[in-house]
Amino acid sequence: MNQRNFYTFLQKHILLMIGLSLLPGLAYIGLAWLNGIATPAFIWYVLVIAVSLWGYSLYRQYNPEHMLSDALNRWYMKMMIFFYIIFALWSLVFVLYAPAVKSHLNYIAIFTQLGAAVVASTLLISDKRLFFPVLVILMLPLVIYFMLIGEWYGYVLSVFATVLWGVLLYASDKSYQLLQENYYQAQHDSLTGLFNRRYFVDYMDQLIKRVQYSQKFAYILLIDLDHFKTINDTLGHEVGDKVLIEVARRIEAYCGENHVISRLGGDEFTIVSGEFEEMLHCREFSQDFAEKLLQRLKEPYVIDRHHLYLSASIGVNGIGRKSSEARHFIKEADIAMYEAKAQGRDGIIVFNEALAKRVEYHLELERRLYFALEHNEIDLRYQPQMNSRKELIGCEVLVRWKNEKFGFVPPSEFIGIAEKTGLIIELGGYIMEESFKTLKAWNEQGIVLEQFSINLSVRQFFHADFLVQVEALTEKYLTDRTRKLIVFEVTETIIIEDMYKIIAIMNKLRRIGIAFSMDDFGTGYSSLGSLRQMPIDELKVDRSFVSHISKYESDKLMITTILAMAKIFDLKTVAEGVENEEQFEFLKDNGCNVFQGFYFSKPLEQKAFERYYLNNREQRRIEINEEHE
Repeated sequence: MNQRNFYTFLQKHILLMIGLSLLPGLAYIGLAWLNGIATPAFIWYVLVIAVSLWGYSLYRQYNPEHMLSDALNRWYMKMMIFFYIIFALWSLVFVLYAPAVKSHLNYIAIFTQLGAAVVASTLLISDKRLFFPVLVILMLPLVIYFMLIGEWYGYVLSVFATVLWGVLLYASDKSYQLLQENYYQAQHDSLTGLFNRRYFVDYMDQLIKRVQYSQKFAYILLIDLDHFKTINDTLGHEVGDKVLIEVARRIEAYCGENHVISRLGGDEFTIVSGEFEEMLHCREFSQDFAEKLLQRLKEPYVIDRHHLYLSASIGVNGIGRKSSEARHFIKEADIAMYEAKAQGRDGIIVFNEALAKRVEYHLELERRLYFALEHNEIDLRYQPQMNSRKELIGCEVLVRWKNEKFGFVPPSEFIGIAEKTGLIIELGGYIMEESFKTLKAWNEQGIVLEQFSINLSVRQFFHADFLVQVEALTEKYLTDRTRKLIVFEVTETIIIEDMYKIIAIMNKLRRIGIAFSMDDFGTGYSSLGSLRQMPIDELKVDRSFVSHISKYESDKLMITTILAMAKIFDLKTVAEGVENEEQFEFLKDNGCNVFQGFYFSKPLEQKAFERYYLNNREQRRIEINEEHE
């Protein structure tokens, strides 16, 4: 049982026991006065009053929110002594009344002693250290009294009293075991035996109030195993469960008895420390503790002959004076843990104010993104794509978001949010429809392009209505010729999905004339096998390689390798992020087909792109005329 809840449970019985002692005690004073034994009874009652006052002071002293563990343990010891003494006083009054045979007070004494034993076995069943000694204190005098009668019926009553004593002990012990078992099941995780979420939250509430009162500090670790789902999916849940049990065992062995360890569910664990006097010591110790624990968790696991290697992402948060709610500290630790995952997993992040502000900013972005389309805040830009003769042959459609509070929000910030929340489906549909409208308008104006590239999200690509939506929009806005200009750009992350499903969707779209480009090639998951299997038409060299052409020989080698691979697979190549003549010449000399970047033009609004197209055509016409002259 939660120790503090257990103490609270017993504390309530102090007042009950005081009432059961003082009120019947008055009746005993009256009976004693009528039978000429008032003096010892009065002395007894004074003792009861004194012990009751002490018990009441113990009741008032109890404050689980402010008392530290040592203070609680001292209070508990005093509370045990109180119960021992108060029941011992009832045995004392039995001794006083039992000899009064002529006045028949002995019967009242016997009944009272039996009643006290039943009360003790009922009220104190939550603590074996209480009910066992108290039943000895109450029942032993009865057994001895019956034996001292000296008659056969006295021996029989002594045996019966002993049997009753045994029954009370047995019933109390069984009730105690059942109570402990129920509390254990309610507060522990059935798989690992660690505390569960319910206990953890309750303990956190108590700890927070305690450290705020004592002006001390503690810390919480939130641990999430990296890629644990892969183990369940590939080896089965039985192996996964054994891994969780081993993880729990390692955490327990490392933490010892100085921490409270819980399993929140799935592969998430929490550790709550003891209390520290200084914040700096708490912070330093928590980080060192987390680093060593992470190393312990990363040691190889041998489960059913499988050699497994796990890592974990750990969020650390201090518990101090800034809040009084458990959910606040848990949420912050959770934020730190997800930041560790975002930074590549297998790491530790300590929550701080900078992280809090960044999370708050992203939450506000997420909230405002829901209304971006409704408020007409989403706009499209068109980045010119040039051939090796610097002729404009196409464009890539890029999305921009201008919010009244944040101004222009970079796609690198809001696209990820849209992916996570599912807004990318609606946003992607809007981008596609607006792009098709633009292409239709340009075609009617006589703007002739060779390709028109649109970025696709992986989530959008696999949405159930994606194919139907594309077919409907192409039917509405495009001709047979303009359909063949469309190039859907997908990132390498699509490779980790179902390859057969990817190929099936691509082939259906290719049948209506749409081509595919592999965006950011060379930075992620692609392989020669995937290039051979997937029906793609184009590779885009990532800007991170292009920008370092003049700086790193390795990036030059990477680019020439990608361009060579494209030739092998008969794929067109596009280089993005071209910013100067040197980069352009290097890419052109190594066989790149299409170029885009600030060297030619920044992304343009629709009207600006139209003017750029006309200027480029006029410039090329002048250059051709000059060559002929």
